[in-house]
Amino acid sequence: METIHTPALQSRLPSVGTTIFTVMSGLATEKGAVNLGQGFPDFDADPRLLQDVTDAMARGLNQYPPMTGVPVLREAVAAKVKAIYGPGYDPVSEITITAGATQAILTAILAVVHPGDEVIVLEPCYDSYVPNIELAGGTVVRVPLTPGTFRPDFDKIAAAITPRTRAILINSPHNPSGTVWTRADMLKLQDILAPTEVLLISDEVYEHMVYDGQLHQSAARFPGLAARAFIVSSFGKTYHVTGWKIGYVAAPAALTAEFRKVHQFNVFTVNTPMQFGLASYMANPKAYLTCRPSIAPNAICSARGSSAPSSACCPAKALISSAWISRP
Repeated sequence: METIHTPALQSRLPSVGTTIFTVMSGLATEKGAVNLGQGFPDFDADPRLLQDVTDAMARGLNQYPPMTGVPVLREAVAAKVKAIYGPGYDPVSEITITAGATQAILTAILAVVHPGDEVIVLEPCYDSYVPNIELAGGTVVRVPLTPGTFRPDFDKIAAAITPRTRAILINSPHNPSGTVWTRADMLKLQDILAPTEVLLISDEVYEHMVYDGQLHQSAARFPGLAARAFIVSSFGKTYHVTGWKIGYVAAPAALTAEFRKVHQFNVFTVNTPMQFGLASYMANPKAYLTCRPSIAPNAICSARGSSAPSSACCPAKALISSAWISRP
């Protein structure tokens, strides 16, 4: 009798086990401990946002949306980015709604990294970066952040760039340290990349968790970076609905076109009622520009470089946008 067996398989990721987030969340549940290992809050989302999603479901908005995301949400994202950071993105050709930021980062890497290409990561870093690069056949080039401060070491970054460098991944505010890149940091990176063909993947999922009066320096603020960047953000983090797994990527049209080639065969599109609910919620800027002291202080006045008096924004050293708390 022929023996039934499972064929041997050569792993695509032989050095990868179960993600640390799964391990720590399982231990927290087992031990009844406070879970500090995964990025989600201990309070509920704004009831109005939940109602907006419920209303979208009740209106029958439950079938496939466009591959790129529903137009009204892409328009809301473009308006928000322009209001806070200045430059404009075309919602038709430069904004794509994704199934969270982790999917967005993987899709960006698969879209641009060819076998043998080098991709620079600044360590320590979010744990999906390295496996994503390896899945694309790329070579990971590890550049350590400065011990103790976790600030970028631009001499080491510049030295790591070779003719084979395809992209560099940056993350600010930084996971896991919380370090926030300054304007001077971003300008230095812009200068280093200017004479190269290196692409930038800017992981900005914590863009609205900035403290002590600092500004979030999005790559969108810097023309020389924006022109080569996939900028990744997360509604899950912003509105503390991490289980919805929804984010977006802003990028120049030429980069977005390549991103969407992979996106359409990766997840194709993102859940419909959540998209319409988020768009409805964002239609009133007060949903994310107004302080709600009962939830958290607001950072948007600072993020916009607003000239509003301090009383117009929330007092407190912890500056964080009201509706934007808690990785996808």
